Amino acid sequence: MKLLIATNNPGKLQEYRLLLRDLPLDITNLQDEGIDFEPEETGATFDENAILKASTFAGRSGLLTLADDSGLEIDKLGGAPGVHSARYGGTRRGEDVRRYELVLRQLKDVPWAERTARFRCVVAIANPTGQVRTAEGVIEGIIAFESQGEHGFGYDPIFFIPEFDCTMAELPPETKNRISHRARAAQAALPIIRKLGKRAEQERRNLSSEFGEPHPE
Repeated sequence: MKLLIATNNPGKLQEYRLLLRDLPLDITNLQDEGIDFEPEETGATFDENAILKASTFAGRSGLLTLADDSGLEIDKLGGAPGVHSARYGGTRRGEDVRRYELVLRQLKDVPWAERTARFRCVVAIANPTGQVRTAEGVIEGIIAFESQGEHGFGYDPIFFIPEFDCTMAELPPETKNRISHRARAAQAALPIIRKLGKRAEQERRNLSSEFGEPHPE
């Protein structure tokens, strides 16, 4: 059975392939399914946007679908960038450096103790019949005074994790994929994926029986 990872972000797609590699599912993506569409993220929260995307793509593809919404919440900025993390300051996809440099300018005179922040990720899993569930992952940190590190993407170079004494972008990928907000959300989502996947497969079999399609012996 297929699981569609509904993202056009290659970094996210790669992370989810690694995080979900032990599931007995064929993981696919929008490009491989021939889906050239991106719904407008009109939600006011990560939950609303994740559910919107998962439900939309599950309906279009007919597949069990995982979508997320995630971002950086900075206490000194009242929780911004928040749901606008990917477009903060009017930026576009691929302009990661512009985004985090804007954050650094906004926090230029803010002392270390007041630079607290967190990465938050909400994963939504939807099946084609409209059932959807969510899971969340969070990691706390501090906004560094300058960017450091070559790994990761997005705001990773300025997100300092005291426990590891480095930024997210300085962590080896295997460590990031164990402790990141996305990793924690994916871990919490595993039982949901299994449950909805089994339900979707059972509904497919019921439809096959109803229309008289043969089952393998």
